[in-house]
Amino acid sequence: MACLNPSQLQKFQENGFLVLEGFVSAEECMAMQQRISEIVAEMDVPPHCRTEFSTQEEEQLRAQGSTDYFLSSGDKIRFFFEKGVFDKKGNFVVPPEKAVNKIGHALHAHDPVFRSVTHSPKVQALARSLGLQMPVVVQSMYIFKQPHFGGEVSPHQDATFLYTEPLGRVLGMWIAVEDATLTNGCLWFIPGSHTKGVSRRMIRAPAGSAPGTRFLGSEPARDDSLFVPTPVQRGALVLIHGEVVHKSEQNLSACSRQAYTFHLMEAAGTVWSPENWLQPTADLAFPPLYT
Repeated sequence: MACLNPSQLQKFQENGFLVLEGFVSAEECMAMQQRISEIVAEMDVPPHCRTEFSTQEEEQLRAQGSTDYFLSSGDKIRFFFEKGVFDKKGNFVVPPEKAVNKIGHALHAHDPVFRSVTHSPKVQALARSLGLQMPVVVQSMYIFKQPHFGGEVSPHQDATFLYTEPLGRVLGMWIAVEDATLTNGCLWFIPGSHTKGVSRRMIRAPAGSAPGTRFLGSEPARDDSLFVPTPVQRGALVLIHGEVVHKSEQNLSACSRQAYTFHLMEAAGTVWSPENWLQPTADLAFPPLYT
């Protein structure tokens, strides 16, 4: 099974991330791609909801923080788009399947294919070997990284958006559905950067006030040379500590870099910040990982 050995566990604790090649089979990757293409084919996005996904702070607030479509997506399957894929009237200028940046944030809850990947015996065994007692799934995303214009994701910590007290209770599991290479936008990490706390937090505003979110603190300037590229093959799983600093570059290649990622929180003895943009709802509490 997919248990970590002591040296892998130590490496994860030291670096804040760990690559597990071959974690998911080619068949499982194909099943996810097949299902996501069905979801995209059935996509019906009201024009006023055509939100472009952005990670630059001002654009983040403008594009997402002020839209209910983003803020109420935690218990739904919703679509977020690359920059420049709509004309001024909100019509696609590229084929819709090439326009999607990501789909989030509850594939793990509402879609049987993604639910089975998320709660697979392999994932459960991996979480147990990390010592997680009561892990719950807080969100999931399918990320497309479209060829030629898949946007960059600027340096960030996941705990900026998914904040807990104490810190260190959030874990990302990032599955490469396609090869992630130096040219198509693989992940980059600053090893060991998960030990210094969180420099920035995204705070949800009180209901009805605009914009819907704001940031506390700011991302410090970081030396590019600190980042280590992490190219992986299709089927790899990358473990991501909630506070490790990571990024990905724009995809300028002709190949997409699809990935399925979800976040776990150790619920035992943990307070999920009531100020996080993402909150459990009456429709969807955070489901326990262990089934």
